[in-house]
Amino acid sequence: MADAMPQAQRGEPLVAATNLAFRWPGRDGGALSLPVFELARGEHLFVSGPSGSGKTTLLSLLAGVVAPRQGTIRIAGTDLTALPAARRDRFRADHIGIIFQQLNLLPYLSVLDNVLLPCRFSASRKARACEQAGGETEAAGMLLERLDMPSSLWRRPAAQLSVGQQQRVAAARALLGRPELILADEPTSSLDAARQAAFMALLQRECRASGAGLVMVSHDDRLAAGFDRRFTMPAAEEGESASEEGMRGWA
Repeated sequence: MADAMPQAQRGEPLVAATNLAFRWPGRDGGALSLPVFELARGEHLFVSGPSGSGKTTLLSLLAGVVAPRQGTIRIAGTDLTALPAARRDRFRADHIGIIFQQLNLLPYLSVLDNVLLPCRFSASRKARACEQAGGETEAAGMLLERLDMPSSLWRRPAAQLSVGQQQRVAAARALLGRPELILADEPTSSLDAARQAAFMALLQRECRASGAGLVMVSHDDRLAAGFDRRFTMPAAEEGESASEEGMRGWA
C-alpha cells in the first residue's frame, strides 16, 4: 500500500481521492476499491501491483475519462466527480498531460505538430506555453531539444520515428504548456533496459523543471528507484483485461 508521508510535509495535495469504487460495465471482475489516494504537488509516484489490480483504471479515473461509482476525486482544488463529462474533458485538456502505453501519436502528423496538439485543445496550455518561451512552437522546440530530439527530425512524420524517439515525442506533448499533473501508463514497456533508464531520467527531469506531479504505473519494479514514493495497488478480483480498456482510446 502507500508509503506514509505526513500531511504537514506536503501541504494541500494536488490529487486527493477518497472512498473510490469502480467496476467496468458488463464485467464481473476488474473492480477497483481504494479508501484513499493522494499525490502532493510536484511529487513523483510509482504505482505498481499485480495484473488486474486496476492500475490503468486508476489513471482513467484520475484523468476524468470515467467517473467512479462512489467516492470523490479532487485535482488542483477541483472536484472531478462533481463535473459533467464535457467539463471533465475540458479540465483534462487544461491541467493533465498523458503518456499512453501505445503512445497514441498521430502517425501522419509531424513530430512538431504532434507535440503542439495540447495547444489546439486548450487555450490555457497554449497561453502557458507562449509565456514560457514566447510562442507555442518555441516552447515545443525547447522541450524537444531538452528531450534529445534533434531539430532535423521535427518535420518528419511520427510514423517514421523509432520507438524510443516516439516515446520522447509523447513526453514532450504531455509536458507542453506545463500541466500540473502528468499521468504515464507503462511508458517504457517497448524499450530495452538502457533506453528505459534514459527515458525515465529525461521524463523526471522535465517534470521537476515544470513542477508537475507525476503518476506512473508499471509492472517493472526496477523503475521505482527514481520516484519519491511508491503505491502498491491491492489485488483485484480477476484479470487485467478489464482494467486496461480505459487508457487505450482516449486523448
